[in-house]
Amino acid sequence: MLKPIDLRNHLTAGLPELQRDPERLIMLIRGGKVRSTATPSLSWQYEYTLRMIFCDWTQHSDVIVALLLPWLHHNQNELLANPDKNKNGMRFDVDYLNTSSMDFVMDLDLTERVLCKPVPGTPGQVNLEHLPDYPPDHLHKAEHWKVMFEGKQIAEWNYPPPHPLHHG
Repeated sequence: MLKPIDLRNHLTAGLPELQRDPERLIMLIRGGKVRSTATPSLSWQYEYTLRMIFCDWTQHSDVIVALLLPWLHHNQNELLANPDKNKNGMRFDVDYLNTSSMDFVMDLDLTERVLCKPVPGTPGQVNLEHLPDYPPDHLHKAEHWKVMFEGKQIAEWNYPPPHPLHHG
């Protein structure tokens, strides 16, 4: 599965706290399923819940969500565009550790499609390709984003033009 690694890189690039201490983000996959059909194709889809635990988090949770939503637009747009998936596809829990820090837990329902194609002329050999999600057309220019909270910059990142997660 490629999306958790890509999302970790995205979050780390935009959040100074994770740049200083990347171990403060724990990622787990829960409830994973592999879906395939009885067609001749051996392709499949992963379906899983990605649990992200931001340990000892001292910033507002808005910072995480503001950085997460652009990634979802690019890599799991269906979660935002489909009302049924949007209703429960992003969930969170918070454990307040003291008056200034918390463990912020975010669960995301993600999917990844894998195309399995036989190599012509080579019996028993297949190529595997993770298929991209296609972002909406309105997200097509690069920008530099900054997140301000109470007048203070708390995160920044470069928002790339849409090149969905794609590894052949």
